[in-house]
Amino acid sequence: MDRTVSLPSQPDKTTTVTLVESSSAPSGLELVSSYQTHRVGDPTDLVALAVQVQKGDDFIKANASNKLTVIADQIRYLQEQARKVLEEAKRDADLHHAACNIVKKPGNMYYLYQRQSGQKYFSIISPKEWGPSCPHTFVGAFKLQHDMSWTPIDEVEKRDAEIAIMDKLLSKQAALPPYTEPNFKGLSD
Repeated sequence: MDRTVSLPSQPDKTTTVTLVESSSAPSGLELVSSYQTHRVGDPTDLVALAVQVQKGDDFIKANASNKLTVIADQIRYLQEQARKVLEEAKRDADLHHAACNIVKKPGNMYYLYQRQSGQKYFSIISPKEWGPSCPHTFVGAFKLQHDMSWTPIDEVEKRDAEIAIMDKLLSKQAALPPYTEPNFKGLSD
C-alpha cells in the first residue's frame, strides 16, 4: 500500500515523498527466514560448532600424520639407498686397490685371491682353471663395468640385463613424452 506525504524541506519549498509499506514476503515469497533472524541464541549450536571444529582438527591431524608417515618412509628408503651406494663405493675402491699385474679392461671378469700375507690380488684365471693346484685362497669373482664399478659374479646376470635394457632405450633414442599430468598406464587393467 503506497502513501504520499508532503514534507517541508526549505521554508518556500515542499518535498513529496512516497512511502512504500514493506512486507517480509513480497509477492508471497519469504526472502529471509524470520526464525533465523529473530531467534535467541541456542546453546546447543555452540556445542555443535565446537564438535565440528574438533572434527576438522582431527581430520587435519590425521591427514598431516599420514603424509608425514609417507615422507618418513621415503626418507628411510633414501637412507637405505645412500648406505648401499656408500658400501658399493667402498667395495669398488678396495677392489681397485687390489694388486693386479695386468691392465684391467671393462667388460671382463676378474678373480680375486688372497695370499697368506693378507695381500689381495686380481687374476684372469678362475679357480676352476687352477683346479686343485690353486696357490691362494679364492675371495670372489667380479666383472669390471664400463663405469669402472665392480659387479660381484652372482649379480652379473641381473646387472647385464639392466644394462641391456638401458642400451635398448638409448639406441631407440626414446624421449620421454611431454606429459604434465600423471600417467597411470600399466597400473589399471
